[in-house]
Amino acid sequence: MKNTDAGKKASAMEYRGYYGTVGFSAADDVFFGKVAGVNSLISFEGDSVQGLRADFEGAVNDYLEMCADKGIEPEKAYKGSFNVRVSPELHKALALYSASHGKTLNSAVEEAISHYITPNNS
Repeated sequence: MKNTDAGKKASAMEYRGYYGTVGFSAADDVFFGKVAGVNSLISFEGDSVQGLRADFEGAVNDYLEMCADKGIEPEKAYKGSFNVRVSPELHKALALYSASHGKTLNSAVEEAISHYITPNNS
């Protein structure tokens, strides 16, 4: 049997700068998801890809409308700040590397992550 999914990568839906994860519940025969990268719970579902996308876009629109109605700033997805926990040894090694190369710890971490996820380095 030929694997037709070979080489495919998971992707997220995007709408108005928000990204939605996608899952499938075989028990309920429904696609479901939530907006990633924000603390607020923004979920959606649909019984088809088109229905899932429509509910995702509607959920984002509802969230933005609710924020506007309440006069609060909507959360931005992936604002560029997150916490990472590493071993004390790795923390020390990276801090020493950063200092000896005239970099901040943040710039060294950003460089390492960028190197790791760049397609040419995989």
